[in-house]
Amino acid sequence: MPSLRTALLQSSGRPGAVAENLKALDEAAARAAGAGARLLVAPELFLTGYAIGDAVPELAEPAEGPGSAAIAEIAVRHGLAVLYGYPERDGERIFNASQLIGADGVRLANYRKTHLFGCFEQEWFTPGEQTVVQADLDGIRIGLLICYDVEFPENVRAHALAGTDLLLVPTAQMHPFQFVAESVVPVRAFESQMYVAYVNRTGPEGEFEFVGLSCLAGPDGVVRTRAGRGEELVIGEVDPEFLAASRAANPYLADRRPGLYGSLA
Repeated sequence: MPSLRTALLQSSGRPGAVAENLKALDEAAARAAGAGARLLVAPELFLTGYAIGDAVPELAEPAEGPGSAAIAEIAVRHGLAVLYGYPERDGERIFNASQLIGADGVRLANYRKTHLFGCFEQEWFTPGEQTVVQADLDGIRIGLLICYDVEFPENVRAHALAGTDLLLVPTAQMHPFQFVAESVVPVRAFESQMYVAYVNRTGPEGEFEFVGLSCLAGPDGVVRTRAGRGEELVIGEVDPEFLAASRAANPYLADRRPGLYGSLA
């Protein structure tokens, strides 16, 4: 099975400016497709911006809303799948969500962040209740989490047990927590034997300072590609043959003793 070339878009776009963010995503998709990528991953709440305060209700939209339709057109135009973050409206509730759209424009998966970070998120968003959301892309099982979710090892292990090969984590990682991008994410990839694409915002935005450092970490704990602190598009390979060999050599999942862990839940 061939590798899945994956592009990570490290950018904060323009907070509150959906049309400009769609334009930036379209330009990144063209560059990614030109480099042979089959998947483009954008950061948390990329469609609208993260630090949008009381504009959250105004900018939130359903999973099948106009932003989704516009991104489906981008995916089809450039022939690659796109994962993006956005505020999802479902009735009176608003979720911090991410959605994966295939290269044919079909919506493949939608995930609602289960662990909300800080006062801003807890004020405006409802936590999701589904831990594992997956889709298949080019023979690789894709799983979705968002930012703070990946800092809970239980979430990543749940994906490992469900067969996730590549975990996509759009994020808004801020100062002074850059150690998550530098250290925690590669460890998560190793201990649960999967690839993890951690895709961050960058620079100042409202009261926040995003640290960049987006990365694609492999199941050996080695980072395949790493962005710096500024706007950047980086590309890495998700190799299913290497993943299978790594899982055979590192039998964490087979050596688990679940009967001992009941008290942890």
